[in-house]
Amino acid sequence: MTLLSQIDPDEVYNLAAQSHVRVSFDEPEHTGDTTGIGSIRLLEAVRVAGVRCRFYQASSSEMFGASPPPQDEDTLFYPRSPYGAAKVYSYWVTRNYREAYGLFAVNGILFNHESPRRGETFVTRKITRAVARIRAGREKLLYMGNLDAVRDWGYAPEYVEGMWRMLQADEPKDYVLATSTPCTVRQFLQTAFDHAGLDWEKHVRFDDRYLRPTEVDSLIGDAGRAEADLGWKATVHAPELARIMVDADIDALECEGRPWIDRPSLSAWA
Repeated sequence: MTLLSQIDPDEVYNLAAQSHVRVSFDEPEHTGDTTGIGSIRLLEAVRVAGVRCRFYQASSSEMFGASPPPQDEDTLFYPRSPYGAAKVYSYWVTRNYREAYGLFAVNGILFNHESPRRGETFVTRKITRAVARIRAGREKLLYMGNLDAVRDWGYAPEYVEGMWRMLQADEPKDYVLATSTPCTVRQFLQTAFDHAGLDWEKHVRFDDRYLRPTEVDSLIGDAGRAEADLGWKATVHAPELARIMVDADIDALECEGRPWIDRPSLSAWA
């Protein structure tokens, strides 16, 4: 609270969370504390400090869980993980503070958004990093879980612009950001391997350690409201995204251990 008063920000973006869905099953209490309770701590600090800022809460498509696609702002929440449940809590306290205290507080319900900066344990980066290492002869196999899960993958820089646009609007509203284009893990995998000239079936093996206790079969967003109100629309879809990430991981691997190389900055992709 003291820090907020000193900084007196115009905008606050709450992106803090334990954000790995699979890990949330192993660390449910930690996930609830950081991903859920952390949000109300920050909202309460804004309220008590009296800071007249605009507040963005990073909500998630994982809140929809088992609700059938396409999912939009009116779709019922049916989370299938401790992470998704914690995000539902954060969603509702954000709405509550907006309605109870008049805060300009919005939920951005973002579907999967990726870039070369994605953590290495998340499925897209796990795939593209493995592609680079297999291509270079450093690895031979990639172990995966459910390849049939359907996701709506977009490009993180575009989604960050959408977040910013939500806080520039005249009225605080909650918005879905998505590409509206389905892609299975298998399709993303194949595109990534194909881009590097590799046959994915020769290198990918199933490992049930990567399955979730409760799976989310299909997440496909409808971002019509964001397009109508904010003029936002995704332009990068899963195939192009996979190629961007593979190229970045190949470049990073080729420059690994050679700090004198004048390599392109990751800002070129992210």
